[in-house]
Amino acid sequence: MRWSVAFRFSLVTVAIFSAAMPGLSRTVDAAPLPPATTAAPANIVIGFVGGFVGHDDPHHGPVQLAQRIRQTVSKDTYVRIFENRRRKSAYDAILRLLDTDHDGTLSAEEKARARIILFGHSWGAAAAVLLARDLRREGVRVLLTVQVDSVAKAWQNDSVIPDNVTAAVNFYQPHGILHGRAQITAANPAKTEILGNFRTDYKQNPISCPDTPWMWRFTPGHLQSECDPRVWSQIETMVRQRLTPQAAAIAAAVPVQP
Repeated sequence: MRWSVAFRFSLVTVAIFSAAMPGLSRTVDAAPLPPATTAAPANIVIGFVGGFVGHDDPHHGPVQLAQRIRQTVSKDTYVRIFENRRRKSAYDAILRLLDTDHDGTLSAEEKARARIILFGHSWGAAAAVLLARDLRREGVRVLLTVQVDSVAKAWQNDSVIPDNVTAAVNFYQPHGILHGRAQITAANPAKTEILGNFRTDYKQNPISCPDTPWMWRFTPGHLQSECDPRVWSQIETMVRQRLTPQAAAIAAAVPVQP
């Protein structure tokens, strides 16, 4: 069943975007890796856009959230958006930021400094979970993962949150061929708190997304989940609450077993 949904999602998405904007799928996240440094960033906040959206497209929720956060946090907080297919680039960026002695290996001390928040929409939400899973293999803790109308590709699993994640939250809407996963669970409930699986019904409470490209209007519920100011305001609050030393201390107190 899950294969069927993911396969239909892929066909619909490719058809819509290929017909409407032929060059869009060639958009790349060309930004270089962060420079090597001897001091780990205070926080690492990484988001992923969905579909074939460009990492710098200002019409999309993850990009807008990153812009708002970047305007008010300290300069030693790393905030960046990636395209969902650039998960390896995001992973490499995180390891480079944490590897302050530049020996190519993360020490226990370097891992303990990690204060990472991951979020995304649609394919990007699934990418956030998969990146958390990649970091688990390195023994790196993640403070928070946020999924907005999460849709996994056919070979992915976005439903189980790995035990290196301190807290996770899921926002979804149930309508249309493109709709998010209704429930996420913790691989280990003793280590990961599921903050909630929050449902929004845009048929009952529609919102306007006037600046979104027309091809997204084929999937209205999925579209509205990405531009819903109520959802993204809640996410912004959750993120900001965790950009504190106290949150990092709580996370670092629980070692990760890769």
